[in-house]
Amino acid sequence: MELTSPHPAGLDVDAITAWFGEHLPGTVPPLAFDLVPGGRSNLTFVVTDAGGKRSILRRPPLGQVLATAHDVGREFRIISALEPTAVPVPHAHGLCTESAVNGAPFYVMDFVDGLVVRDVDVGRAALDVAQQTRVAHSLIDVLAALHAVDPDAVGLGDLGRKEGYIARQLKRWHRQWNDSRTRDLPAVDEVHDR
Repeated sequence: MELTSPHPAGLDVDAITAWFGEHLPGTVPPLAFDLVPGGRSNLTFVVTDAGGKRSILRRPPLGQVLATAHDVGREFRIISALEPTAVPVPHAHGLCTESAVNGAPFYVMDFVDGLVVRDVDVGRAALDVAQQTRVAHSLIDVLAALHAVDPDAVGLGDLGRKEGYIARQLKRWHRQWNDSRTRDLPAVDEVHDR
């Protein structure tokens, strides 16, 4: 991970440091912010305080954002609701929706150390076959635990309408594709129409 600049784009370091001081007791300024590279959606920063404690800060990407596509408040709500379940999620510390703090909403959660497997080559280079097998089985177990969660029981029953989910998702994804299209890919429209 490369160290970001002292004032990384998308972060008001002074305002976020003050927010940490108010919402995460024991934070020792100054804070260092390292962008986790390779993401395709919301920006993820490892935040390290002067005492070495690490946290994760998530915020929407810079520039034009598609409506509903980068809702960090929804991420925070889901992670918080899943914490007491068998689904492994980091502890979510707080959500800031006040645009005066950072110009965009963000939330902070625990840092969980681990390998970020961005593609097959990274996975093969970092994990032997036995480890790859354990990771695959763990993925299956986590998906099973996630599907065992009753959304109503954890306070997520109103997160979205339960009827017509697939049709709504296809409509939304196709609209987002059309709104952000940079070139023609007829296969996308063909798959949507099917």
